[in-house]
Amino acid sequence: MNIQIFGTKKSQDTRKAERWFKERRIKAQYIDMSDKGMSRGELRSVAQACGGLDALIDEGCRDADALALVKYISPSQREETILEHPQVLRLPIVRNGKKAAVGYCPEVYARWASEE
Repeated sequence: MNIQIFGTKKSQDTRKAERWFKERRIKAQYIDMSDKGMSRGELRSVAQACGGLDALIDEGCRDADALALVKYISPSQREETILEHPQVLRLPIVRNGKKAAVGYCPEVYARWASEE
């Protein structure tokens, strides 16, 4: 299992996802979105696995201006705008190869663990 957790240390759900994998002794790589962010390829892969860019958007985002910009911009420019404003993404984003989960989803993590 090749687990990557994209999140921030301030995100409670990110900490819960990290703890879930740690308690089960599953090795997971943590990527801090406030420092590094996601590459264009990673964003596309996650969006494809989760059902499109709209599934990644956090409707309760604190940055209302960035959220409005991402929601009402043309679809062709949406990916670039999300990369510029990663605070609009719902966290954590957990990747397992080509599979991905957005938000804290222990049932998905358990399914991945049982497949191994």
